[in-house]
Amino acid sequence: MLSQQDMLEAERHGRQVRSIYVYEAPVRLWHWINALALTVLAVTGYFIGQPPPTMPGEASDNFLFGYIRFAHFAAAYIFAVGILGRIYWAFVGNHHAKQIYLLPITNAQWWSEVFYELRWYLFIEKTPKKYVGHNPMAQLMMFFFFTLLATGMLFTGFALYGEGAGLGSWQDRLFGWVIPALGGSMQTHSLHRLGMWIMMTFVMMHVYAAIREDIMSRQSLISTMISGWRMFKD
Repeated sequence: MLSQQDMLEAERHGRQVRSIYVYEAPVRLWHWINALALTVLAVTGYFIGQPPPTMPGEASDNFLFGYIRFAHFAAAYIFAVGILGRIYWAFVGNHHAKQIYLLPITNAQWWSEVFYELRWYLFIEKTPKKYVGHNPMAQLMMFFFFTLLATGMLFTGFALYGEGAGLGSWQDRLFGWVIPALGGSMQTHSLHRLGMWIMMTFVMMHVYAAIREDIMSRQSLISTMISGWRMFKD
């Protein structure tokens, strides 16, 4: 199993390396469970903000909104536990597991490659660069539009949950301070909902970029998050 350093060393000696193991099983499992949880959170969160019309018949015969809220809260717990597990794996996993948390912002070469990748995505650069893990642009976007944003969504979400759970609940004790800090319940609701739209926009960009790179940069991305192996094509 080759490391990134092994691959670079092989390239310096003129040997071509076609595959390298990048994403370990816990990272891949987290990625797909997280994707499912985000989908449920986005759909149910939309309806919580824009409730469906009143169901016909006796209220006791319908529990649609209750099911929507339950699905939202269940997915939120899965999302939160997944984030905690992912942070743990950043400490015990390989160096690729740390990329979405640690940015080499003092490295001038890294910034140069960030802007190169930006020009590549804008179809200005014609030659793709190949990376074993996340490319610098993807690393930067993952940090801001997932790592930081996910933290904000968890804080605001559990703060709002604490309103229903009541004073003294663990949600209220841990996150109750968020609501007054953000200017009240309505403002917190609005920021939480805005965060959903930002994250969904990022998810669409993420999927597009993965498919684009699979086709144009001649290296696997989607299948890598299934098998763990990054494949490089001629």
